[in-house]
Amino acid sequence: MSATAYLAATGSALPGPPVDNATLGRVLGVSEEWVDIFVGTRTRHFGWDLHTGEVRHTLADLCAQAGGAAIEAAGLDPVDIEFVLLATATPDTLLPTTASEVADRLGLMYLPAFQIQSGCSGAVQALDLGRTLIGGGARAGLVIGGDVTHRHLDARRDVARMPTEELVNYVLFGDGAGAAVLTAEPVAERVQIKGLLNRFTGLGRPAGQTVDWYGISDRNSERPMVVEDYKAIEESVPTMAREILWELLDQLEWTPDDLDFLLPPQLSGRMTERITEHLDVPGAKEVSCVAETGNTGNALVLQQLTRLLPDLPTGGRALAIAVESSKWIKSGLGLEKV
Repeated sequence: MSATAYLAATGSALPGPPVDNATLGRVLGVSEEWVDIFVGTRTRHFGWDLHTGEVRHTLADLCAQAGGAAIEAAGLDPVDIEFVLLATATPDTLLPTTASEVADRLGLMYLPAFQIQSGCSGAVQALDLGRTLIGGGARAGLVIGGDVTHRHLDARRDVARMPTEELVNYVLFGDGAGAAVLTAEPVAERVQIKGLLNRFTGLGRPAGQTVDWYGISDRNSERPMVVEDYKAIEESVPTMAREILWELLDQLEWTPDDLDFLLPPQLSGRMTERITEHLDVPGAKEVSCVAETGNTGNALVLQQLTRLLPDLPTGGRALAIAVESSKWIKSGLGLEKV
């Protein structure tokens, strides 16, 4: 039997002012209309200067801000937190882990600080592990997800020579972090995790996305840092999202009519519109953020939850869906406010 765990509160962090398509288009030398039509994301935030590349907000900065906000909103003290789980694909350094750096900044000590390397499913994976730790006796813990783009995107490059599968990343992604406090008892927001799906489904399948990294021996390599197989993603994610929806509904013994809110996968503004139409749950209110935040990877689900919680009434039900296209991970969770 799965452990009972509750979301007590959430927090989020976005660096700097929003960057709209007109501004990004001028820097990259592409048309604003192309960004609008192809991606459908209106704004995103960057922790680095688009013109100079100077990093002004690190991943640890954003994760500590989101984590601190979640602890405060839960009405807890740092001493009440018994574990930290941080999911990311873009750590500031390989060692020390960003999870350890964030624990240090939040004044957390003598507790497990795990880091999960993941993508769009990372927040759900961290909540899954957090729920297990709650089941093992922990009373409260902090789950964080976040990503930054400065190491993988360089707006000073000649984008005219860049293939579309690489260029799309410059308009698709943004920087940000989200966090949630998990508790063993219902406190603060009192949202119970009723069910959770976390499943690798990439056996024998080519990756839909590759995020590379360089070392001292290949730092001058010209291979791209981030590559999207956008056609594979466009074909597979809507179908996978619908499978997740029905697997979770079956697990929870709910029907689509039982849902008050739906948190669909957040790939881009345009893709999320298509996926939501494909899910076809007209009675549930959509909670999305990607059109304003850009794709913030591991932060997405937690940022959606931050938008959901103020509107979720007692007895209200919500279902969140996340698909990680790097190696095809299906994930999601069902929530009910008690």
